[in-house]
Amino acid sequence: MTSDVRVSRRLILQAGAATTALGAPGLLLAQPKPLKIGLINPISGGLAYSGAQCRAGALLAIDDINAAGGIRALGGAKLEAALADSQSRPEVGVSEVERLNQEGVSAYIGCMSSGIALPATQAAAKYNTPFIIDVGVSDAIVGRGLKNVFRLAPGNGKCVDDAFEGLNQVNKAAGGIAKTAVLVHEDSEFGTGTAKLLQGKLASIGIEVKETLKHATPTRDFTNLVLRIKAIKPDIVIMSNYQNEYVLIARTMHQQKVDVAGMFSVLGGGFNYKLVQEQPEVAQYMMDFNHWYNPRNPKAQEMRKRVEAKNTLFTFEVYCAYNSVKLFADAVQRAASSDKEKVIAALETSTWSDHFMPYGATKFVNGQNQGGRAVLLQASKTDIDVVWPNEFAAVKPIFPRPGHV
Repeated sequence: MTSDVRVSRRLILQAGAATTALGAPGLLLAQPKPLKIGLINPISGGLAYSGAQCRAGALLAIDDINAAGGIRALGGAKLEAALADSQSRPEVGVSEVERLNQEGVSAYIGCMSSGIALPATQAAAKYNTPFIIDVGVSDAIVGRGLKNVFRLAPGNGKCVDDAFEGLNQVNKAAGGIAKTAVLVHEDSEFGTGTAKLLQGKLASIGIEVKETLKHATPTRDFTNLVLRIKAIKPDIVIMSNYQNEYVLIARTMHQQKVDVAGMFSVLGGGFNYKLVQEQPEVAQYMMDFNHWYNPRNPKAQEMRKRVEAKNTLFTFEVYCAYNSVKLFADAVQRAASSDKEKVIAALETSTWSDHFMPYGATKFVNGQNQGGRAVLLQASKTDIDVVWPNEFAAVKPIFPRPGHV
């Protein structure tokens, strides 16, 4: 064999090898490893509706981030959802934290319930895995010194402070008609903690708490509780409970024709578009202090259209979970690493502002965003409007209810 033949054969083999490599880009350019995010929500059990809404919001954020190129600082790494169902039970939430840790998640987003979030975040702390709370307002969640836990939305202490300011202004504008109240709350960490804060402050704005009524979650019949409210004859009722019980109490109040100047709630789980669409007569004139989007932000209106086009209602669970995922992605981008310590450090110093909430500047202190705030909402038969504070309000509140005697 001549040298020319040997050279030609060598060139042919090299060209063939190069062609094979080019036909399989992964052999030349390894795709960045995706980052798994553990989404822990109650998809079954008493909190299933709210949990499913949280999951929908988180998955939409993951899709949006991936469609925009993934985490660019990590070579375009995609986010990947690792789904978990807490079954509305704290102990299951903990077991799902453990299972997802075995799957190698880079972060957790959850848990739609303070009672589930408290033990779940404690479990995640063992692995120093970032845990961002989508919905879960107990101040104890961020009050235990856990360095891995963060919450963009306000806790119940801030929400109650905002509620007092808003309620006081609304009541003053109506001539101080509300002088007495009955509090109704579910009996877990969320409802009990919120009611305790309310009890300690209502007197300072001239409202006497006549009675505080608690109930279990789930509860299927509120006839006796509502008849008790009717007998007490308070000026206003203030509730703190989850989706199903909230709606059932409101409906029973309507059926029993309980005459109050106003039905308020603080972080009412059932105050949403679902209530307005399905039971407009019940919803009309009800007011709630809660997480909400900034109605004057064009991004919020665009997001509402996108979500509703998927036959999903634009409830607070959806956008709280959506923003939680986006907050995590921003932290990874700024850390330029998926290392847990570096991501936690990036979250601690975050000033992320690419959301559509009525918040001030983002600043985390002990895991809690100091810029979060609640707004006062009021339902009509067709929609929900922000009525306080004025810089976000679309209409003025209607209080007392028309026809109240």
